[in-house]
This record gives sequence, structure tokens and C-alpha cells, in this order.
Amino acid sequence: MGGVSAMTKLSISEIFGPTIQGEGALMGEPTVFVRTGGCDYRCVWCDTLHAVDSAYRHTWRPMEPEDVWSEVETLTGHTPLTVSLSGGNPAIQDFSKLIEMGKSKGYRFALETQGSVAKDWFAQLDTLVLSPKPPSSGETVDWIKFELCLTKAGDDTNSLLKIVVFDEVDYNWARKVHERFPHLPLYLQPGNHTPPPPDDEDARIDMDGVMERMHWLIEKTLADRWFTPRILPQLHVLLWGNKRGV
Repeated sequence: MGGVSAMTKLSISEIFGPTIQGEGALMGEPTVFVRTGGCDYRCVWCDTLHAVDSAYRHTWRPMEPEDVWSEVETLTGHTPLTVSLSGGNPAIQDFSKLIEMGKSKGYRFALETQGSVAKDWFAQLDTLVLSPKPPSSGETVDWIKFELCLTKAGDDTNSLLKIVVFDEVDYNWARKVHERFPHLPLYLQPGNHTPPPPDDEDARIDMDGVMERMHWLIEKTLADRWFTPRILPQLHVLLWGNKRGV
């Protein structure tokens, strides 16, 4: 029985909010974040190592979906808003029960994942943000698994692409991804350079580098007459750096 119970638990790095969504199509939207622990990727520029690296596993809480939901409702004062499932890679866990509980009370759900793991419960989402990792990450996308994520989400989920761009190689890669999925809304954002260690409370980043990439990315897309993507900063990085819990 103990093993069965353990299987129902979610590995949670942190639950926080309400704050605003800092990036992509839902930027500025009031949101509570449920950040999971664990990831099947190890991007070289990862800015949430505390939710990825097993060295921080001792900080992750094994929680029943009911307990996660109780924390969400306490934070929101039982007022429905958007709940963002992030990580790490939240797709490696089963959020179907949590989503079902929230939907019954009028909450909306968004998931951000790299598209490496597809789950049936993607069809329960309001928004699926697929963020395939570009060459600068050091990871390689499995496009068969990526496309399966879209299939699982189906037509009732708003699926979109968000790609981080650090350099021209990433930029050219993003254009090829768009050619492969021209029907998906596309959001580009400049890479968050040299993130601090997860336990750095000051959370200082190379803001000059981020803004230089932002200007370069805007100028590059416009010069190339590539008018499809929306180019946005990470608003939360501009406001709070890489500080946890905001």
C-alpha cells in the first residue's frame, strides 16, 4: 500500500504566487506557480537548477495532489486564476487529478515543457507552452516525442511555441522549427545569460547581456523580414532577476 500511495505523490520544488506570468503568450497574467522537482534535460544555461539538479532533491516535497491544491487555494483566497505547471519538466509527473480539482472550481491551467514527454492529461490544459531547447542548450530535441505532445493536447488546448535564443545558431534553428510547425503561434525571447547558483539570494544576472540580445533579436528578425514571431523579454527577469518565488 505504501508503494501505491507514493506513486500518487507529486515532487514539488515550490508553490508561489499570486504573481504575474513573466513570459510568452500569458505574460502579465495573474498566476500561481506550481514548480516541480526533476527534469529529463540538463540545459547548460538552465536558470532553475534548484528544480532540476538532483543535488537539490532534499528540498523537493513529495505531496499528494490534494495538498498541492490546498496550498494553491490558500494563496489565491479561493479566487480562480491561472495555475502554471512548471519545473524542471512537469510533464514527467501526473497532474491529471490536480487539474481536475482546479477545473471544477473555475481555475485555468497552463503547462510549460520542452516537449520530451507526452501525457494524456495535456488535453485537460487550457494552454500548452512547448519550449524546445535550441542548440545552445546542449540538448537534442526528439521531434517524434515533440509531435506526440501536440497530438495528446488535441484541438481544445491552446498550444504554442516558445523558443529561447542566445545566438545566430539558435536563431536559425528557431526559423527551421517554425517552418516545421507553421500553424503554432511563436514567441521568441533572448536567453537569460549566466544564471546564478540556485542558492544565490541576490539572484544577479548579466542584465546588460540580456538586453543586448533582446535588441539584436529584434533587429535581426526585422531585417530578415521575419514578421511571424512575437519577440518578448522575460518580464520577471527584468523585475526580479532570477530570484526564487516570484
